[in-house]
Order: sequence, then C-alpha cells, then structure tokens
Amino acid sequence: MGTMQRPAALAGRKRFQVTFVVRDEVERCHRAGVNSLQYDAHLQRLFTAGRDGVIRMWNCKNTKEPYIQSMEHHTDWVNDIVLCCGGRNLISASSDTTVKVWSAHKGLCMSTLRTHKDYVKALAYAKEKEHVASAGLDKSIFLWDVNTLTALTTSNNIVTTSSLNGSKFSIYSLGMNELGTVVIAGSTEKLLRVWDPRTCDRLMKLRGHADNVRAVLVSRDGTQCLSGSSDGTVKLWSLGQQRCITTLQLHDSVWALQVSPDFSRVYSGGRDRRLLVTNLRQPDSSLLLAEETAPILRMALVGDESIWVSTAESSVKNWSLKNVDRLLDDAQADFLTPVASQPTRVIEGAPSIKQYKVLNDKRHVLTRDSDGQVALYDVLYAKKVEDLGQIDLEAEAERRFKMVYVPNWFSIDLKTGYLSVHLSQDEVDCFSAWVSAKEAGLQTSDGVDQKVNYGRLLLQALLEHWPRTFQLEPGAENGSDAQALAKPVGNEYFSVPPHTPVIFSEAGGRFFYRLLCRDAVGESEGTLNEMVPDWVVDCVVERNTPKFIKVPFYLQPHASASNSIKHQKKDRLIANDFIQVRKVVEHVYEKVLGTNSEAMGGGPAQPPPPAAGAEADDRTEGSATLAEDKVELLCNEQVLDLNMDLRTVRHFIWKNSADLQLHYRQIK
Repeated sequence: MGTMQRPAALAGRKRFQVTFVVRDEVERCHRAGVNSLQYDAHLQRLFTAGRDGVIRMWNCKNTKEPYIQSMEHHTDWVNDIVLCCGGRNLISASSDTTVKVWSAHKGLCMSTLRTHKDYVKALAYAKEKEHVASAGLDKSIFLWDVNTLTALTTSNNIVTTSSLNGSKFSIYSLGMNELGTVVIAGSTEKLLRVWDPRTCDRLMKLRGHADNVRAVLVSRDGTQCLSGSSDGTVKLWSLGQQRCITTLQLHDSVWALQVSPDFSRVYSGGRDRRLLVTNLRQPDSSLLLAEETAPILRMALVGDESIWVSTAESSVKNWSLKNVDRLLDDAQADFLTPVASQPTRVIEGAPSIKQYKVLNDKRHVLTRDSDGQVALYDVLYAKKVEDLGQIDLEAEAERRFKMVYVPNWFSIDLKTGYLSVHLSQDEVDCFSAWVSAKEAGLQTSDGVDQKVNYGRLLLQALLEHWPRTFQLEPGAENGSDAQALAKPVGNEYFSVPPHTPVIFSEAGGRFFYRLLCRDAVGESEGTLNEMVPDWVVDCVVERNTPKFIKVPFYLQPHASASNSIKHQKKDRLIANDFIQVRKVVEHVYEKVLGTNSEAMGGGPAQPPPPAAGAEADDRTEGSATLAEDKVELLCNEQVLDLNMDLRTVRHFIWKNSADLQLHYRQIK
C-alpha cells in the first residue's frame, strides 16, 4: 500500500467515519471531471488526475485501447499532478489533504505526505533541481526534495520540508521555474506572492487582478510569469520590473493556462469553454482553437503538434495545432469561428452520478447520472441492483414507496461521481437500524425470524477479510498454527464485493487510510489495526451487539370503549422501536383485558423486547390470532395495521415529538 506518515493516535476522536464506495471491479474511465494532465513525450503516455479520486495512465500510441492502468489511493478529488525524475515518478495533490509519491511506470503509491491540513490544490515543479512545491486551502506552501521522497521506506518515512510563509488566503495556483529560483502563488487574495525557494524569503507582491488567481506559469529563467484569473484576464508580468506588462481580456473566467517553451504563445481556457491561443509578442493576435462542451480545467501540450484538454466532464480531448502559426499571423483570421470543429482524439469518460434518492426502506438508493440514466443500488450489499434507463427518478421513488419507517443509518455523497456511503456514530448513527431479517430477505436456515442491525452486518462484511475478525474453526486449539486455522467470519447472511474500497477518516475531515476489502487479509499487524475506530472493533472483532432503540408510548382505552373497559389507567410503556402493532395488541388482550390486568397497576410496564436473535414471544399462535380478532389499536383515530412497527406509526401517523399515544378498543 506504500509507506505513509502515520497520523496521531485516534483515541478520543469524536467524529470518525467508515466510508465505502460502490463501483465496478475495474474502472477503465474517469467518472467525473479531470483536474490535471501530464504528458510523457518520451513514452507518449498521458496521465490524467480525476475528480473521481483516480489517476489514470493512457497509451497515446494506441488509439483503440489506450487505457493502461489506474492509480488508486486517494479518497477525494486529485487536484494536480506532476511528472518528475525523467518520467519515472509522479507526485499528486488531493482534496483528501495528502500529497502522494508514485512510481509512474508501475502505478504504485510509494509514500503519503500528510503535512497539509486542508485540501491540497496545486503543485509546482523545478525540473533541474527535482524540487516540488505544494499548496492549498490551508494557506501553506511546502517544498519537497523529490529524491528524498522517492527514497522513503517503511522504516524511514519521516520527511523534513521547508515552508514558504506569508500567504493569508487559500492558494489555488502555484508556479515554479525549472531552475528552482522562483515560486509564485495565486490565491483568493487577488494578487501574486513571490518567494525565493532557496532562502524561503518573500520577494514581492504583484497586484492587478480583481479576482481569484487560478493559474500561474513561470518562464525557465524566472524573469517572467503568466497568470490567469477568475476576473477573465491573462496577465504577463515582468518580475524584474515587478509590474504587469500585458493584459489580455480573453474569457469571462480563466481557469487554465499553457505556454510554449519559448514563452511566445499562451493557450488559455476557462468557464466559457473556449480554447484560445494568443501571440504574446503581438497581444492583439488571438485565435479560437476550439469550443469544449464543459468548462476547461487543464491543458497539456504535445510539442507544437496538438494539445490535450480536460474539462469538468470525464472525457479528455486532443486538439490539433496544425497551422496555428500561420493563422495567428493572418490578420483576417476569424476570431469567432473555431479553427477545429472536432477533436483529433477523445479518451472517453463515463457518466457520473449527479442525483440520488434514498428509499424509505433505508437500504435501496435510486440514482441518476449525467447521461440521465436511473439505477437502483443496494447499500447493504454494496452493489448496483438494476439499471432502469432514462426514467423519472422522483416518479420511480414514489412508485417504490412503502409505508415502513427505518431510521437513517448512513449518509451519501456524490462528490467523486460514485456512490460513496458514510457510516459513523454521529448525527446519523450507523447502528440505529434494527429490522426483521425475514422482511429484509435475510432468512436463516433455521427459519427463525431474527432482528438484525443493518450497520453491524455491513461493517462485519466490509472487514470480513481482516485477520483480527477471524475465528478458529471448531476443535482447533490456540497456538503457533492458530492463525492458519482461523477463518473469516463476516456475517452469516452475505458478503460484499471484495474490490469495494473502504476508507477511514474523520467525518467531513482528514483522510487516514484506504484499502480494498480483499486487501485487509494482509493487515494482521499493519496500519489497519491503528486506523479502525473502537466502535467498529467492538462490532466486528468483539462481535458485540448494538443496543436496541427504545420508544416510550402511552396506552389507554379509546373514548368509544371507555364504558365497556374497567381498566382506565393511562399506562406509559417502553418497547423496542421495531416491535409490531401485533405485539401490543397481544399485550392488551392478555395483560390489560385478561385475567392478569392487575399486573399493570404497579408502575411502567415493558412488553418483553426481542432478544438479539429470535423474538422473545412464548404466546401460542392461536392466542395471537384470538387477540387480533378481539382488539384493535388506534393512533390519531386511525386503526393501525398489525404489521406496522411502532417507529413507523410514530413517523407516518403520530408525527409528533411527544411520546406516542396509542388507544385500544375491543372489536365487537
């Protein structure tokens, strides 16, 4: 999994979550926008950094099957990448707050740097010194020696770094020249700050932009720089004169820049989806190369032949630069008509999930993707169940509605284009959903209808390959061979796809660890032991049962039955929230109206709660049927279905934060 700097001890963290991602085993396409590009001219390979959290490698010589491999270790958007060491290594920066070092050829994560405290948005590279700078929303800039980073090992993973201080705002763009003599940062401060990375001294501020500076490029000798801003301008600066020497008003918002090696032509793109090229020596000479279908995020030149462009959509396109010099020199060139109507090459992306609807069984989720396709997912099994086509999501959710209430036990986000499911002990408690195994389709071989906890089952399935959860087979004795004799346990009902990514992080905060379900088998003594929070260990290792959720309610005769029922006491009872109306009816029949009614007079009565396994109920089937024929239960004057549970009654019928009020009456 690569070496990493281990975070501080997790004990005492109040908000800690386990996340898993529902996806195919092999994802050969990006599922969301592509934030950064790097082109290896020697091997003719393109590296793409996606908002789906994946870096992918493509063979540009193979037009039919360009995909080579995926580099998966980040858990949030990959915002920037740089190739270094002659293309042998790749550095990546992510919104998961980490910087990672990769073997570019093997696609392996070699180390993880956790120095930043917030999203890492930008990288800059000094080719001739093998230095990399990183910056982001924590307002910090760190300098890294790439040769030191690539020498990290499991035992030698302590990294020292220099930092450039002085930025007071979140940094969105970073530039450094090849000689490593200048670092320039663009931020929401609307200006450029310049440092000397050799001494970490602040050199100057360059003022002139009216909005966030989204892109920075520095000439090789460090005497000039280009900046692109959300104010719509591209500015050329003289660092020696500390002033802007050219302003180009080309777009409504500039998000990406690329420049020719001699700093004579600048390529620009942004929110308006237009790809422009401008001759910096003749600033009035600009050319509209192409119009993309989404805002432009990044570009990568392939010599003077073509340019790769990535956007907020998942596909990456290559546009020809043929005849650009001639057209730029042509005073009659039409600035409004794109030079190219079609790209010369497209690396196709896949649709991303844009909308979801959790069904009220709190297990199935309907989604709609960027192509308008609706699908059904089963969160419990961590998989897609069915593709439903281009249908109305809201109408389908209404069609699948059932009057059953299950507490929220997970939350969802779609930031990476996939369905990411969060489990935590927080506002949404993953142990809050107790359900009938039979109704959930989880019937056991003995036919007994147990009560099961969705969160507990899912956590056990996600970590069933972790050796700490293994149990010895019957008859095996503890000893030197115990580990070999131990077998995965998981839960007795189902497993989840072994390729499912599992992520441990602070809820809404820093990422700590990511692995695939199946890879937990190699984590008997490793990092996973330190990353799994105590409440998860209690569930999957100690196999303790979460507490039942209780619901208090008042039980009293209905007004229409007050004369015929002598027992007038208003009883306050407490029961498990999933207990069915049928059980309360039986309680009324046997304990309130029957010979044992006096037993209710001594204080709060509690119908026996179901045990963790079978429901605790020793009444005969005949007695239950008799009760159903003799007694009915009402809430808000509505006769209750016997199969309803109390939480469903409270949610759909009572609709009140006060204790539930139930009334009973005899059926004549």
